[in-house]
Amino acid sequence: MFMQRALALAEEGAKLGEVPVGAVVVRDGEVIGEGFNQPISAADPSAHAEVVALRDAARRAQNYRLPGATLYVTIEPCTMCFGTLIHARIERLVYGAAEPRAGVVASQLKLPDQTFFNHKIQVEGGVLQDQAGGLVKEFFQRRR
Repeated sequence: MFMQRALALAEEGAKLGEVPVGAVVVRDGEVIGEGFNQPISAADPSAHAEVVALRDAARRAQNYRLPGATLYVTIEPCTMCFGTLIHARIERLVYGAAEPRAGVVASQLKLPDQTFFNHKIQVEGGVLQDQAGGLVKEFFQRRR
């Protein structure tokens, strides 16, 4: 259900010409933040879906820390986004498709396995991966 909402948000981003990635922050079974990629439309290099969703959740919670929250995102996070998840104290990360070049959860640096962070995040990957990966693949095929 929550990953499906993230996929719908990714499609919204694609309509604006953004790489289709969507994210949803959930705590106690309720959506408390959501976002999609918008670095181009917001002229903000940090406006990845995860960061936008975390900012939304933090505003709503009136706290930059989001203990007990799960972030659902359609594509494996990059270094910046994973670092933001650590700082926000996200409890759990659920992602769709792997990102072989820039994904740092399982594809590249395997950051959740590193011991130097002061916070551990539970990770589940591959949720609706075909749909999530398909959105990105179709997006880039249309651009060529």
